Amino acid sequence: MQKILAITWLTWKAAVRFKLFLVIAALLVAAVVGLPLVIKDDGTAQGFTQIILTYTLSVATGLLGISTLWLSCGTLARDIEECQIQVVATKPVARWQIWLGKWLGIVSLNAVLLLIAGGCVYGLLQWRATRLPPAEQVKLRSSILVARGSAREASQDAKIEADTREVLTRRVKQNPEITRLSEADKAEVIRQISEQVKAVYQLVPPAYTRVWKIDLGFAKDSLRGKPLQLRIKFNNANDYQPTTYMGAWLVGDATSKNVWRSEPMSLASQTFHEFEIPPDLFNDQGILTISFYNPNRTALLFPLDDGLEVLYPEGSFALNFLRGLAVIFCWMALLAALGLAAASFLSFPVAAFFSMAMLALVFSSGTLAETVAEGTVGVGNEEKGIAGHSAFDVLVIPLFKGIVAVTDLTKTVSPIDSLSTGRMITWSQLWSAFSQVVLLLGGIFAIAGIALFYRRELATAQGTQ
Repeated sequence: MQKILAITWLTWKAAVRFKLFLVIAALLVAAVVGLPLVIKDDGTAQGFTQIILTYTLSVATGLLGISTLWLSCGTLARDIEECQIQVVATKPVARWQIWLGKWLGIVSLNAVLLLIAGGCVYGLLQWRATRLPPAEQVKLRSSILVARGSAREASQDAKIEADTREVLTRRVKQNPEITRLSEADKAEVIRQISEQVKAVYQLVPPAYTRVWKIDLGFAKDSLRGKPLQLRIKFNNANDYQPTTYMGAWLVGDATSKNVWRSEPMSLASQTFHEFEIPPDLFNDQGILTISFYNPNRTALLFPLDDGLEVLYPEGSFALNFLRGLAVIFCWMALLAALGLAAASFLSFPVAAFFSMAMLALVFSSGTLAETVAEGTVGVGNEEKGIAGHSAFDVLVIPLFKGIVAVTDLTKTVSPIDSLSTGRMITWSQLWSAFSQVVLLLGGIFAIAGIALFYRRELATAQGTQ
């Protein structure tokens, strides 16, 4: 361990000697402090949070990510190309110790820089919050500067899958030609049936009432006497343009006196809305009954994943903010391992290009996931229900599935989104981020990088590789 720490200290000295640490720290502070001065908020809690939390943390994460890749690629590749690594490698220091020492140096450097940026964001947030109007300050403290847990309706996936199989069976009896379709076409038919079945669980027809039963679980005991928030989102079933609709809510058991009825609300579609409900509307079992009446002439669609959820206070913002920074730190540790692995067998420019290409692949995983869901890279005709085909499907789709499976491991939780909406980042989510991002993916890059570093001929590397 002493040898690894010695390499770590050398990495720190190099970063300080070349003014890298000071430059990145200055850029982070300038971005965090300067951005809210350049972009003015609208005086509301939501606009204030968008500027202070979302923008500043996103910029800080981007700056740290780019600098981490640049430093991790350069610190090892430059040492090899400039023949400095031979001086260390000829000493009784194993190559794996050199690799891990540099990784620890970059990771500890990131930890300090992240704490500086996080401290500036937190201090600026608390200071600027006092300048909001009193009503907005109350809203900020109750819905954003807090760690809120959430509860949703029980998953309907099993029912949707069973109903999909039942509908498919009926259609096969009516039209046996379905069994002769290609696998891609069969998958498209099943997908369309599943979407139709799912719509039944999501739609609220005109003049109908939709009821949700939310189980608050063990949290019910700590929520007595505390107001809760409802977070809702709906779409127009026939029109994809945002429009305003009326609606009425009833929360609590309608057969008892402990209910809350809202005044008719004018709500915009395709937009998240939050409003507070009185405390103690759930029953002794912790079940909260929520009803929505649709008085409009068109059907409204509440998505199963984020159509309605109950938010409740569960912890302090300061601790939640630290957990959010810890998740970002896990991402930086993975980027450091990626850059060092690339520099273990590539020159500095090529290693940097390779690392950025891998990062771009992660950002495009949403498009790849859509392609995997469709089962083809070909272009079909959705209006006629015709699936596209491509000769590359056999090779490309399995490859895309593997890429999506790997990139999904990095998406354990979105700390910036959670913090900006006052969501709780749980310890289990933090552990999941550490185990999947640092231990699993980072460990894979570390093993690959160390193995490649051992196979590299250091004596022949003279900057021409």
